[in-house]
Order: sequence, then structure tokens, then C-alpha cells
Amino acid sequence: MAVTKTYAVSLVGLAGTIIEIEAEISSNLPSFVLVGLPDASLSESRDRVRAAAQNSGLALPGRRVTVNLSPASVPKRGASFDLAIAIAILAASGKVISDSVASFIHLGELGLDGSVRAVPGVLPAVLAAKAAGWAKFIVPLENLEEAGLVEGIKVFGAKTLAEVSRFHGANLVADELALHKGERPSMNQVAESDLDLSDVIGQDDAIYALTLAAAGGHHMLMVGPPGVGKTMLAERLPSILPALTFDESLETSALRSIAAAGSRKPIPDLVAKRPFEAPHHTASLTSFIGGGASLPRPGLVSLANHGVLFLDEAPEFQRPILEALRQPLESGEVLISRTAGLARFPAKFQLIMAANPCPCGKYDGNGRACVCPAGSRHAYLAKLSGPLLDRIDVRLKLHLANPAQVALARLGAQQLGRSSAEIRARVVEARDRAHRRLRDTPWSINAQIPGSYLRKNLRIDSEATAMLEKSMERGQLSMRGYDRCLRMAWSNADLSGREKVNAEDVAKAALLRGEDGAGSW
Repeated sequence: MAVTKTYAVSLVGLAGTIIEIEAEISSNLPSFVLVGLPDASLSESRDRVRAAAQNSGLALPGRRVTVNLSPASVPKRGASFDLAIAIAILAASGKVISDSVASFIHLGELGLDGSVRAVPGVLPAVLAAKAAGWAKFIVPLENLEEAGLVEGIKVFGAKTLAEVSRFHGANLVADELALHKGERPSMNQVAESDLDLSDVIGQDDAIYALTLAAAGGHHMLMVGPPGVGKTMLAERLPSILPALTFDESLETSALRSIAAAGSRKPIPDLVAKRPFEAPHHTASLTSFIGGGASLPRPGLVSLANHGVLFLDEAPEFQRPILEALRQPLESGEVLISRTAGLARFPAKFQLIMAANPCPCGKYDGNGRACVCPAGSRHAYLAKLSGPLLDRIDVRLKLHLANPAQVALARLGAQQLGRSSAEIRARVVEARDRAHRRLRDTPWSINAQIPGSYLRKNLRIDSEATAMLEKSMERGQLSMRGYDRCLRMAWSNADLSGREKVNAEDVAKAALLRGEDGAGSW
């Protein structure tokens, strides 16, 4: 009989490879041969496919069945190839139409009773296939809405192998496949949170710094005694960030689809809220950065993509975890090398770190309430290395609110202009201003602008930057720190509604940046 083909997708990270599945039935002794570098779970598909076909009224012929997964050099893992393998064999046996089968990508795991079960990673697989020119898909019914988030394709959902076979021309009594209409959801509204910045008492400087960080996408470190409001501020950052765009939401949803591997649960819906990840300091390096024994999965830095990664009590985290953040902070992605290949996960998160000023947490600059030796105070914050701190734009010392502010809060006084909705409106205007300025570039927010472009295309008056140059001469500021101050100065100008940066913007940026090195804290 002729060789028949259909197609599936092999994922490594968010990158997908189209896999051609060829099936041939010969007159040799009955057997089922699967070639093309399958892993153990995929090799077991031989038994699942045979039983599923038998229980669907489509028994496989008692001959030699050979299935080839091409290209053979690409590792294939998991049960998502089951449906494509079964359909390719049925086409080779003449029970379904070969031309129909060859025009679709099939994704899904088969149960022994012929049911088509949900698989993880359907959204990134469909995105990768669409990028390769494919427009027609059959997926498990449970994954139908997930796959339908991708525009410009036709996607069908199946409950059973019999439904798919009848769709491709088999003479069976079965239900029709469900077709997803592919309506693009609206992403214009911000998902409201119960947390609001008006809950924070005092801390005007911290709220301005947080507003600046939101406007420019800057990373931030807050150092202050316990109870000063560091965690409250960090938790409320998502409430002042602009709504996710459709593309940002789609990318974040694709990452969560891959992270669901092992649960067989499809993602519930398109991610509408900016992610907020706040791991415990005992988390492992793999859970942070991503990885796995064979097939890499995204870590917390990728799950926080287009959102916020908050490290509370940052000096308590393991040193390797803190140092591993340096690459994604610069590049916005994580590269994980495994036997399956090189997995690339986006990690465009906004890092917020909080730390006590010393192990006891009571050091306020005069040492009167602190019981820690001077050496231990320095060693505590020195856990945050210089190269890591150099990548943090806003570095702020926080102090306890004064009694007058606390008294006003006890009386229920409203803090005008401090609600998250009001601040978010200012942040959106500032980002729009930056986006217009950067409309002919690959960047959209100030934190993304490389230093070379800043100095060449967004020059600031030399009188305004004189103080930064003096700080560099004294060794208090690195070249990277200089560039980060320039980015923050532009964010200051955007928040103020100005088209140019002045000396006051640069001074505010330098104040929020502080001196380099843990000793300055």
C-alpha cells in the first residue's frame, strides 16, 4: 500500500518543529514498528493506538505497520502524537481519505477506549505551526478554546478517534467535530485587583518610585525595616501597570500551557492579568530558572513574563538563584540546554526586591535599635552582589511612616491622587509618550533602550548630565548605572508630560539610583 502522511508538532520551549508522520502497511508478519527517535512514552503509543482503533470499530490490519516520525534527528516526547499516528495508519489502510488527513495537523493523546485526551502545550504548538504556514488543526475537545486563541486558523475539537475518522471519511456513526470560531478576545480592560495603593500609609517617595518603575518598566530594590510597607508596595505594582496587549497575553498563556505538562489540564483561559510571582526564599534553582531532566519547562522567571517577579527578603535567597537572574535581566529570556535541544523561554519580567537593612531588621542609620555587629550588617546586604545591584534601576531606602500620617490614616482620611486607578492613568500616559518616541525602534518602554541608542539618538543636555559624569569620575557610578539613570530620567520626563529631559529629571533619577555597591546602603 502507498505511504500516507499527516503532521504533528514537537516542542522544545516555545519553539516548535513540524513532524511529518508517515505510515506504511506491508504484507510481512504482523508487527508495529515506530521509528524516528521517540522517547519511552511515545514508544508506548503503539499499544494505545492499537487498542483505541479496535475499540472505535477501526481495527488495524493484521500486517506489519511501520510509522516514521520525520525529521528523525529531532527528539519526540510525550503522548501528543497518538492521534496523528492513529490517523496516518487508518489512512494507509484505506479507512480514511489520505488527502484529507495530509492537510491537517493532529494533536492529542488516545485512551484505550478511543477517547481523545487533553495534552499540554497545545497553544504554543498551534502558534509554531501557524508560523510555519499551517492553518488547519484537530485537537482534543478540552484544548479547543486554548487552540482557538490563535487568529487566522481553523481548529476542530474531537472527543473520540471515531469522530476524527468520520471527519476524514470513515464509514462510521459518530458525532461531528466541534469547530472553534476563533473570536479574538478583547484585552482593553485591566483586570481590577482588590489591592490598591491608597492602602499604603505615608511613603510618598516610595509611591513615586513605584510609579516611575511602572512607567518605564524599571527594576526596583526596597530596603527598610519590617513593617515599613515593602511587601504592600510590591503587591500593588500590578494594579498600576497597563493592561496586557493581546500578543503579550498570548505569549504568557503559551508559557503557562507548557508549564501545565504533567497535569494534562488545558489552560483555563487567556491570561488577562499581569502575572505576579512571589516565590519563597527556599525555592530551588530549577523552579526559578526552568529546566527538567529531559524536556525543559519554564521556571518562575518565565511565568512572570510581562508581569512582576517579587523577591521578598532577597538576601535570604540562595546565591546561585540571585546570580542566575543576571542574564534574564539583561536579555529578557532564559536559555536552557538539554539533550532535547536548546529551549528558549521569554522572561521579560519586572523585578522587585525587598530587603531588611540588617539581620535583625532594626538598623535605621544610627544603630541605636540594632543589635547586629557592623560586620554582619555589611555581610547581610553584600549577599546582593554588585553585578546584580548594577542591573537594578531604582534602589530606595524606606523609613517608618511618621506619627502624623498614621493618625490621619486612623481617622480615615483619603489620600488624594493615590488610588491605583489614578496612578495607572498617569503610567499609561507616560508609556504612550515613550511609545511614540520609540515608534521606529524595536523597543516600547524606556527600560528596554540600549545605552548606545540613548547616547546617540536621545541626547540629553550636557549641563543636565554633569552630576552623573562627576559620579562616574569618583567611581560612584558604573557605565551601566549611567545608562540606567538616563533611562529613568526619560521616565521622569514622561510622567511630567515633557518631551525633553531637564536637570531635575536627571537629579531625581540619580537620587533613586543611589551609589553603586552594597556598602552605600
